[in-house]
Amino acid sequence: MAAPVTPHIDIHRGGDRLKTRVAWLDSKHSFSFGANYDPENTHHGLLLVNNDDIVLPGTGFETHPHRDMEIVTWVLDGSLVHQDSLGHNGVIYPGLAQRMSAGTGILHSEKNDLSTIRVSENSTDPVHFIQMWVVPDEGGLTPGYEQLEIDDELLRGGLVTVASGMPAHRNSTAITINSKYSALHAARLTGDRSVTLPDAPFLHLFVTRGTVEMEGAGPLYAGDAVRLSNSGGQRVSSVEPAEILIWEMHARLGPPD
Repeated sequence: MAAPVTPHIDIHRGGDRLKTRVAWLDSKHSFSFGANYDPENTHHGLLLVNNDDIVLPGTGFETHPHRDMEIVTWVLDGSLVHQDSLGHNGVIYPGLAQRMSAGTGILHSEKNDLSTIRVSENSTDPVHFIQMWVVPDEGGLTPGYEQLEIDDELLRGGLVTVASGMPAHRNSTAITINSKYSALHAARLTGDRSVTLPDAPFLHLFVTRGTVEMEGAGPLYAGDAVRLSNSGGQRVSSVEPAEILIWEMHARLGPPD
């Protein structure tokens, strides 16, 4: 898990992402996923999945299994219904941080259909969300689930820790993940607001909406990502109202980073 010694900034444009499109799903993958496999693009640091999904009303992912993965879901627009084999039922919406630890094994479904949990209305709009997977510290952990609303913190305009397993964030993180080397931060930027990227061996910045300007990378648009190695400290400023997600990672898997 040794970090690289040379600072590096690698820009990945949203239009170049791998894609899965079926009748009910428009999914764009920052890394190899499912049938879309590129051996040179499997992860960065400890981040294996950064999927940008749009699911049509009344549809979604049927019950399926996961194990030994920390899964964080971040909704941009609409509502996503989560149900799992541990008995958790809930609606994920913008500003709500949600984490599922797959551990020894868990079954869950994710749907754009509020009627599945006996809510008296059905969604008539697509749900747009980002789902991210990071590797846990160890396998065979007890499966778990956690969520917390952090919309008020995001409205302040700074960098907000969404999820973390790092000891430094024990008093500030919204939800906890089983990865002591990883943290997810978010920021909503308007006007002349800006944030500074944390220093870390590995960073992954993803623009969920709007346009930002990043030192050393230039303008970044919705869907664009930047992978940084042995770097940090750059300023990211809004060009228009924008939201960004930043993974801070202090360990890595093997190649191809």
